[in-house]
Amino acid sequence: MENYYLALLVFLGIVAAFDIFVGVSNDAVNFLQSAVGSRIASFKTIMCTAAAGVLLGSTFSSGMMEVARSGIFYPQMFNFEQIMVIFFAVMVADIILLDMFNTLGLPTSTTVSIVFELLGSALAAASVTLWQQDASVGEIVHYINSSKALTIISGILISVVVAFITGALVQYVTRLIFTFNFERTYRRLGGVFAGLALTAIVYFLIMKGAKGASFMRPEWLAFMKVHTLTIVTGLFVGLSIVFQILITVFNTNVFKIVILSGTFALAFAFAGNDLVNFVGVPLAAWDAYKEWTTSGSAPDALMMTSLAGPSKASTLILLASGLVMVGTLFFSRKALRVIRTSINLSASHAAEKEQFGSSAAGRMIVRASMHVGTLINQFIPGAVKKRIDTRFTPKQLERDEEPLPFDYVRASINLMVSAALIASATSLKLPLSTTYVTFMVAMGSSFADRAWDRESAVYRVSGVLTVISGWFVTALAASTLAALVCGFTLWAEELGASVMALIAVLLLVRSNIRARREEEAVTREINTRYNTQDVSNLIQTHAGEHVVETVGLYGVVARCFLEDDEKELKATRNDCATLVEALKSERSLYYSMATSRFNATKADMDARYCYYRIYSNLRAAAGALENLSTLAYEHCANRHRVFAGELRNDLEVLTIYLQEITESAVGRADLDNLLAHAQEAGARIDSLQAELLRRIPHDKLSLRGSELYLTFLQAARLMVNHFAIAAMMQKRLRELAAQETDKPASAESSKSSP
Repeated sequence: MENYYLALLVFLGIVAAFDIFVGVSNDAVNFLQSAVGSRIASFKTIMCTAAAGVLLGSTFSSGMMEVARSGIFYPQMFNFEQIMVIFFAVMVADIILLDMFNTLGLPTSTTVSIVFELLGSALAAASVTLWQQDASVGEIVHYINSSKALTIISGILISVVVAFITGALVQYVTRLIFTFNFERTYRRLGGVFAGLALTAIVYFLIMKGAKGASFMRPEWLAFMKVHTLTIVTGLFVGLSIVFQILITVFNTNVFKIVILSGTFALAFAFAGNDLVNFVGVPLAAWDAYKEWTTSGSAPDALMMTSLAGPSKASTLILLASGLVMVGTLFFSRKALRVIRTSINLSASHAAEKEQFGSSAAGRMIVRASMHVGTLINQFIPGAVKKRIDTRFTPKQLERDEEPLPFDYVRASINLMVSAALIASATSLKLPLSTTYVTFMVAMGSSFADRAWDRESAVYRVSGVLTVISGWFVTALAASTLAALVCGFTLWAEELGASVMALIAVLLLVRSNIRARREEEAVTREINTRYNTQDVSNLIQTHAGEHVVETVGLYGVVARCFLEDDEKELKATRNDCATLVEALKSERSLYYSMATSRFNATKADMDARYCYYRIYSNLRAAAGALENLSTLAYEHCANRHRVFAGELRNDLEVLTIYLQEITESAVGRADLDNLLAHAQEAGARIDSLQAELLRRIPHDKLSLRGSELYLTFLQAARLMVNHFAIAAMMQKRLRELAAQETDKPASAESSKSSP
């Protein structure tokens, strides 16, 4: 039996190491993005600063370990056997949940998942105990630390709102003071700004978080508590004077000090708050195992009262965990790739694809906010409004000046506010989602900076709603899954634990393989030169497939309409919408080409333009089809008559003809056949349209039916026309590729000639 619990403990330790690796790889961008994006220092300097913050912050996370031990449930109500199964179920559910969410492409949070996995697992174990004792279900309240659990859960949810509002308010006030052209104001107030920022770091990280440090002595804590105001005031005044001297006398860029300090602070806060997500459960299990081995009691007889006491994790263990985090930061290829490539994604380019799509709720909120804003503006004096607007006028770049992805002021605010919020929660022993907090602070600061315009507002609001809804989805899935794993393991005992551990290991292997493939795919995309030949290959690989798919869906719409199949028409309408989104996504690759790191020749730029034109026309053709599918579906849903007789036969013949002239597009890897038949196809459609005008009075066709038939013809005409333009663009693209291929040979022959 002892070997069984030892095996569970070893399994928890291995999973904890994996969780640290994955967590740091994904979350490193949270505390490094602002510094790297502002290019305030070398990448090596920024990484070393963050590593120091992570290492020191890990030693301040001792107090957070109580969340796993007694923050969600009362450990004294469970015996050793139940506690080990609870912790085992939490880690297994965490692996399954991570794999499931990654597969579905849904956002998740390690903090939210660990808290609700503890809750779900404890509820399952308590339910089993009450069932065995034939007790009332109402007794379950004695097993769950409901007040503390509710505080933690509400704290996570409220932090999302608080982070957005705080980020927006602080950024708005700071921007009013400094403006985007902050050089002049910086000379006068930069010292005060830097002094306030550094004082906030010391206060929130050291003084507020000191009680969570594993090495902190009680007398040190008492001294800081008594002299808090004196220490904070002295620090602020002293640092402000020092920084102002550095600015005026030595012409030092104190933003560099502030942003690097903020990076240290946020990395520190990340390690202090998030380490419990990775090692809190294994450390609690280790404490329980030590208590059981020294007690000599049976596993189901020893109650885990010892876990209810204060947590004091070993400094060496915390440092070892911090070293693993630092090692991951430096040596994980995924972490380095996420850090570097996320900067491009964070820069504001109007043409880039937004991270989040639009939603009905987002559109409604934006529309209502615009109306409220218009109403408020009517009560603000014109002079005041004009003065405020001048403070938010973006900086005009000099010629050939490259824009920074992050403004120094906003980068500083993002770092300082995020670090302060996370460190404050850590001092209160409240776990937060560092990803959600940093994301919401950044959203709030960009909102205050008027980075949300009418082109992006609905996507940004939808992103905020996605984060909040993701919180609820993660919570429900985590608690349910952990409860199922815990119940199954308690029922099947060693066999159940072996099965669940095997499933977890297989999912880990599968996730690792999938992550490596995704990383390789992204790396290939980043390293792609997007030269003429590469662009030509992209078109030859995919364009013909999209043409055949579009015409095929046109045929399905026609067939389902003529058969009056409302259900199938609805499904086909969704397929058409999916095709439009796919083509839109592939067209957006043009903007990656435009920002490619490699030097592009004129031929390369022409090829990229051809790519854009081809996919614009393919998308326009699919858009016409999507509109047709909607009208056809509504026609059938409203129970109107479908076409019969000659109209039906003509539409079927047209569909077959379109499929015949496009079926070679994939096999030939080009659209030449379409170009050759474009004029003939147009003539056929003209003939059918003229024939309809003759039949309207003769066949007594309704206006509604006639308009829908014309829509079928118009959609076919638009498809043929857009395909013909795409074919001409592809022909031009092949010519460019051929010219580029001939250049090296011509150059070589000229060298060899005397």
